[in-house]
Amino acid sequence: MDEQQTEVELLKSRTGGCGKTFISTSNLKKHQHIHTGERLYDCEQCGKTFISASNLKKHQRSHTGERLCHCDQCGKAFISASDLKRHQRVHTGERPYSCDQCGKAFTRMNWLKEHLRIHTGERPYDCDQCGKTFTRMSGDLKKHQRIHTGERPYDCDQCGKTFTLAWKLKRHQQIHTGERPYDCDQCGKMFTRMSGLKVHQRIHTGERPFGCDRCGKTFTSTSKLKRHQWVHTGERPYDCDQCGKTFTQMSGLKFHQRIHTGERPYDCEQCGKTFRSLVALHTHCRVHHKKLMYPCDRCTKVFYSSFSYKRHQQTHVGENPNQCKFCDRSLITGSQCTKHERVSHNTEQNLDQDRWSVCLNKVSNHP
Repeated sequence: MDEQQTEVELLKSRTGGCGKTFISTSNLKKHQHIHTGERLYDCEQCGKTFISASNLKKHQRSHTGERLCHCDQCGKAFISASDLKRHQRVHTGERPYSCDQCGKAFTRMNWLKEHLRIHTGERPYDCDQCGKTFTRMSGDLKKHQRIHTGERPYDCDQCGKTFTLAWKLKRHQQIHTGERPYDCDQCGKMFTRMSGLKVHQRIHTGERPFGCDRCGKTFTSTSKLKRHQWVHTGERPYDCDQCGKTFTQMSGLKFHQRIHTGERPYDCEQCGKTFRSLVALHTHCRVHHKKLMYPCDRCTKVFYSSFSYKRHQQTHVGENPNQCKFCDRSLITGSQCTKHERVSHNTEQNLDQDRWSVCLNKVSNHP
């Protein structure tokens, strides 16, 4: 009996590091690799090492492409059962890991741990180049390090311009597609970003929440306030690499650089003369083509093409010929109507859902 008790005590031996108990010495030894850092199992394909054979086996599926675990909701396949289980929370809405500080819930424990650092102030990952600290290794530090390495892994297939982050590429591509999904319900002006729309709407509401602590002047956005403050500080952060001249705004630098490059992107439709700035073009039209200008008799605006003038007139008479398919709203241009439907009625999401339904039917009908 004493001998059996000794055996049980031996099998339930505690680890020196954490006190966790095990029913067999083999399980104990495997666990101790966590504390010692010993990684006995290495991948022949890439050299990555693992604590257990099961972890190595799961990893090797990333090389073979083997995905044994399938989701019965959408047919998506995964390398391991644990990956499948995490994915299924997308369908069930389950978020089992919640923050006891603010109640925010997460589908993964590691996401909760990262979130908790917001409350604790812990920033365990620091940049060895500049010392800046971050709460996340992959999400924050690695992206930040691209500033130092110059790595820009996301490139535009239209113009070749490269970016450090995927969302910056996506936002840039709207320049090529002309996509401006956010439109002002007061005047119809459209924007590529919601933040741009919100700042613009302050023109209509009169809200100017950002004030200068030097002179009291107020602004609709923090960027405009910051630019204004350079008047007081004398800061001119943008300098020309050709002649060294400095500017308070990037737009001023870009305009100046056209002196060196000879670029004159704005041309007069009437006589073909080109200009470095839109302001210069408008001044030219007022002086030389005054008879060909289109002044609005309802407001002070002046237009330099009949198309722009006619479209503007519709804003006064309330003539919006493009009717939304989903509500009573009508808009001035077809593109505005399309973008309104996408933003207000999720037409892209509905289209994606239709495509997804077709995909699911194909999966379910597959023998």
